[in-house]
Amino acid sequence: MSASSVTASPSVSDPASVDDLRAAARESNAWPFQEARTLLNERLKGQVPDKGYVLFETGYGPSGLPHIGTFGEVVRTTMVRRAFQLLAPHIPTRLFAFSDDMDGLRKVPDNIPNKAMVAEHLGKPLTRIPDPFGTHESFGHHNNARLRAFLDSFGFEYEFQSATECYTSGRLDAALLTVLRHYDAVRDVVLPTLGDERRATYSPFLPVCPKTGQVLQVPVLETNPDAGTIVYEDVDGRRVETPVTGGRCKLQWKADWGTRWYALGVDYEMSGKDLIDSVRLSSRICRILGGEPPVTLTYELFLDDKGQKISKSKGNGLAVEDWLKYANAESLALFMYQKPRAAKKLYFDVIPRNVDDYLTYLEKFPAQAPKDRLNNPVWHIHDGAPPREVAHLSFGILLNLASVCHSEDPAVLWHYIGRYAPGASPETAPILNGLVHHAIAYYRDFVLPNRQYRSAEAAEAKALEELRASLAEVPADADAEALQTVVYEVGKAHTETFGDLKGWFKALYQILLGQDQGPRMGSFIALFGRAETLALLDRAIAGEDLAP
Repeated sequence: MSASSVTASPSVSDPASVDDLRAAARESNAWPFQEARTLLNERLKGQVPDKGYVLFETGYGPSGLPHIGTFGEVVRTTMVRRAFQLLAPHIPTRLFAFSDDMDGLRKVPDNIPNKAMVAEHLGKPLTRIPDPFGTHESFGHHNNARLRAFLDSFGFEYEFQSATECYTSGRLDAALLTVLRHYDAVRDVVLPTLGDERRATYSPFLPVCPKTGQVLQVPVLETNPDAGTIVYEDVDGRRVETPVTGGRCKLQWKADWGTRWYALGVDYEMSGKDLIDSVRLSSRICRILGGEPPVTLTYELFLDDKGQKISKSKGNGLAVEDWLKYANAESLALFMYQKPRAAKKLYFDVIPRNVDDYLTYLEKFPAQAPKDRLNNPVWHIHDGAPPREVAHLSFGILLNLASVCHSEDPAVLWHYIGRYAPGASPETAPILNGLVHHAIAYYRDFVLPNRQYRSAEAAEAKALEELRASLAEVPADADAEALQTVVYEVGKAHTETFGDLKGWFKALYQILLGQDQGPRMGSFIALFGRAETLALLDRAIAGEDLAP
């Protein structure tokens, strides 16, 4: 996905249609427009907020590296922001990518060097722990840089915000003093959700120890709103008085989230199903402080191939870099766009379908009316101006071409593609060229290891002989549809052998391609070549082993 794909400045491929698109946006059933209308009409009442802009926010815990959930949250939020900008171009928008980098590190991550060094600093804010990679001034700064590089690689338009900077610069001071004035009310929101032991010492404020630099979870003995301080019991039993401002305290998670919404004036934020209770409690805290919680969307979590929730610690999911090895970023954005409130399996076998769905949506877009364009995912993926390239071939066809050619050389695939679509080349069809390389990688890692060819039984071989004879008689200029009709007719003539057409095609895939599923045969024959297909059938009829 290029920078133009995900920047948040709305554009349309036909400027003359802007008014029609805006009218259609007011009625569109696409979920980003539904979210944008809720934000515009119910929260803002169609007016520019007092702060002068609408604020979208995404959050990030920088104790680990950016992951596929980070991409999903930012790309989905960007889609809502883009929809809002079409609906209300007179209202400026901003998107904050907020890093909770002042959190105390609770455990040493498994995927870093110098673990022993980091272990000596447990409990400290991430921005006060030396960088185990040795490239930045702290571990927090290192991971923040990784986050920004990750978001920048997709061209997201955002403003990075650091919790450490917000706390230490005084930007949150007024809000922290407000929390202090409503200390009991804020605490009482959270207490019922805690166990007895945690409830006995809970405080919204976590003082940062001036001696050790650690974020302390200790009992707060007194609150002094007029002085702007709290008194807490240090780990050595001493009574310590400290201001809650200037970075000398930070807030516990739920209080922190609600206070941030209040202090920054966040208007829209989405989060996963696992944070439903946190959203509810943080919203109550935001209201206690005198703010209005943002419009929120709760998205479902991803599942692995066994239907279990994906966990970073378990490593049972699919990383962004995994997806991008086998498919384009636009197909990943499509996966994120579709049904965000529904649980979805996120594993390698969903990739080909999403690539082909993306190509289908892309092909449909130019001829669509404004209302249909806004319901087309590629409008949201490409900021209203998707690229125009003929979808010469599906990803599934490319996978099967690599399979039957037994080749991982892009030039070999392009030999067949160039014959099938004479105007296509790596230079004139960059999307297709990218998919060729992705298809080869996917074929090598997932298709090739699992192929199981079988020989044709006697009755099946007879059907293959008839298919070969019929294909040999088809005119030289027969297109994919004509070839598909031939395959259909032969299959229908042999229902006693295969039961139905589904059984016929499954047999073709198993015998010729070594798999249970495969491409539309007419398209495949047109691509692979009729002479090559006849030769392949000859080998199958003769009982040769087609495995490479």
